Amino acid sequence: MLLAGRVVIVSGVGPGLGQAVALACAREGADLVLAARSTRALEEVAEHVRGLGRRALPVTTDIARAGDCTRLAALTREHFGRADVLVNNAFRSAPYDTFEDAKLDDWRQIFEVNVFGSLALTQAVVPLMKPAGGSVVMINSMSTRIIEPRFGGYAASKGALMTAAQMLAKELGGYRIRVNSVVPGYIWGPALERWFAALAGQRGTTPEAIYEEIAGRTALGHIPTSEEVAAAVVFFASDLSRAITGQALDVNAGHFFH
Repeated sequence: MLLAGRVVIVSGVGPGLGQAVALACAREGADLVLAARSTRALEEVAEHVRGLGRRALPVTTDIARAGDCTRLAALTREHFGRADVLVNNAFRSAPYDTFEDAKLDDWRQIFEVNVFGSLALTQAVVPLMKPAGGSVVMINSMSTRIIEPRFGGYAASKGALMTAAQMLAKELGGYRIRVNSVVPGYIWGPALERWFAALAGQRGTTPEAIYEEIAGRTALGHIPTSEEVAAAVVFFASDLSRAITGQALDVNAGHFFH
């Protein structure tokens, strides 16, 4: 097992990628600290983790609140004594307005979660990693690679997070703490299914035709699943990437190259 006996913290746990990352790490032998605002989602994922024979500590957390991040780190220390991996998956994206129509306070709220929330949680957890080293994985977005209208606040925040991850890699390397980013493209799952169904209705076609159109833009003719993106997170969490830091791995089936 790639993560046998390790303690992994995952933020933004819920349906989709957060759950997939937590379960992928559990299958590789890790115990999990699970963070999200929804207590119900946390308990559901914790039950799945325990079903895989691993320990799970669910902690209701809003990473935009520094006190919640400090509390999460304290509970991790109390229950496990350390942290080996932190996966910053929590994010905020909406509203989707053009820049001319946008309220900059909306942009600030997006930055509060995607940038400052992720940094606050990292800052709280780093002391738990210092004795033995560790791995921080930032979940980024294709919005930093393909610029689209109406995604300004989200794309800008993820661009800032990418630069912050590189800065952290430089500063924390002396403690053997690695910091890398996983950059998904489209992720196949319920949310994308709903969007494809809506597009199909607008265009008078089928969801299957929309899938084929989008998948056809990739080199592999495939839209990655949450589980396939989670595998890249496991790579960065494990010793397979022990000599890699400050890097970004795009998981998009060849939709675009960087």
